[in-house]
Amino acid sequence: MAFYEHVVIARQDISPQQAEALNEQLKALLEENGGHIAKIEYWGLRNLTYRIKKNRKGHYSLLAIDAPAAAVKEMERQLLINEDVLRFMTIRVEELDLELSPVLARRDRERGERSERPRDDFAPAA
Repeated sequence: MAFYEHVVIARQDISPQQAEALNEQLKALLEENGGHIAKIEYWGLRNLTYRIKKNRKGHYSLLAIDAPAAAVKEMERQLLINEDVLRFMTIRVEELDLELSPVLARRDRERGERSERPRDDFAPAA
């Protein structure tokens, strides 16, 4: 079996729960066809660089896949049919990277910096 990284962009109209459900559907489809998903990252609702099918935002997800080519082909066929999917891209890689992607690592780093920042809790003058 080969290793793949797969990014899906879903419409902005759907809820985050529906985007997660789409990821679960892809996982079930790949497992039915003899594949395995090593990692699923939901990146959240992000701005698009340009409009795609009249959408300015999209729900991004990254999947690390270990599956035969036929399973990936079937997954891509299903995504072409799905109206909630704006775009997707599948890339074959030599090995799966199971660490946090740069997108989530940056988000976690920014959240950590915000929480470490000292707060100015001055009591109002009476």
